[in-house]
Amino acid sequence: MSLTFDERPIIVIGSERSGTTLVMAILGCHPRLAVPEVAWYYTRFRPYLFTYGDLSEVENFRVLCHEMAYGLRTPFWGMDVDPETFGNEIVDRALELEQSFAGAYAAMFQYYARKEGKPRWGEKTPYNLFYIEQILEDFPNAQFVFIYRDGRDASAEFLDSSFGPTNIYSAAELWNMGQEAVKPWRQALSRDQWFDIKYEDFVVDPVDHLKRLCNFLGEDYTDALLEFHTTPTAQRRGKTKDNWALAEPISDKHVGIYKEQLSVRDQRIMAWVAGDTLRELGYDDVLEPLALTDEQVAFMDEMDGRYRAATLGAPGGWIVYESYNDGLMDQREARRKAGLWSEVPDPAPFPIGHKHEEYLSGMRAQRRWKEHFNIQRDRSRSRAVL
Repeated sequence: MSLTFDERPIIVIGSERSGTTLVMAILGCHPRLAVPEVAWYYTRFRPYLFTYGDLSEVENFRVLCHEMAYGLRTPFWGMDVDPETFGNEIVDRALELEQSFAGAYAAMFQYYARKEGKPRWGEKTPYNLFYIEQILEDFPNAQFVFIYRDGRDASAEFLDSSFGPTNIYSAAELWNMGQEAVKPWRQALSRDQWFDIKYEDFVVDPVDHLKRLCNFLGEDYTDALLEFHTTPTAQRRGKTKDNWALAEPISDKHVGIYKEQLSVRDQRIMAWVAGDTLRELGYDDVLEPLALTDEQVAFMDEMDGRYRAATLGAPGGWIVYESYNDGLMDQREARRKAGLWSEVPDPAPFPIGHKHEEYLSGMRAQRRWKEHFNIQRDRSRSRAVL
């Protein structure tokens, strides 16, 4: 089942710390485009639809819609809604479109767009770059905006953030996986459906890039796009450790930060993991690779998992969002015990069974390490700032 709209959906993708939030904030300033905060719907829900049972049964579909409606990291995307009725409103809107994940997804974004008084919607979730095939199945005429950045800079920011990988091998691996995931689609999709933005070029001449982006989207360019940093979203994000730059005008001062933030050893490990990809994307000065042994890789994998779990509740940590993710996993298990599903389909939907399944489905830490450290959940919204 799929949905096609005259006002084509806009999907902003890119590896984390590559500028996706910047593009989200900019596009949201367009008078015709409604682009809310991250949803993580494809990562959290799309691979696990089988756990809801038969979605042609309204009650099963209602559960899916309610979990999507009430599980946003920014509650209700900041909309003024009645929490008691919001979930049912999304169900009703989805049923008018299509009784499917695509229907529920579109209902949420259409609701937001109408609240914003805009005719067209878009979404930014970085890891949607792993779900392009599924997005095209659901929305065949969607347009993709892919922003990419020097993986060394992206990794340097990742290692300094309050979420994500905690050593250079893990950061480089995830970045490289993201670039590999989009490679076939960059080659296969038409210029009418795929638009590349190279971060380093964009921040030097944003007006030219935004004019070309608007032309790709079939929208008029407006200087209002450059005022993104004054919006409530940017000002709110600007108060956080990881997004403070969003509250400032576009600058190239973040280009090349890896030269100061990554050691020579880290740069060489990055070259071993992703050197070929860096060169393919036009990044040079890649150092001689430093190959790691299987034992070193295993050590970095395990230590990354341990650190991610142990720091969820630290200052700026993501324990609130992770607690919701854990709740989704618990609900899947509860539905299994209730008989709504019994086995994972064969073949299993991506990323089920992948060694990084939890990360690729939106988790910030692995369940086994959260249980190992007895990490207590926290759903206090007072701690969540996004």
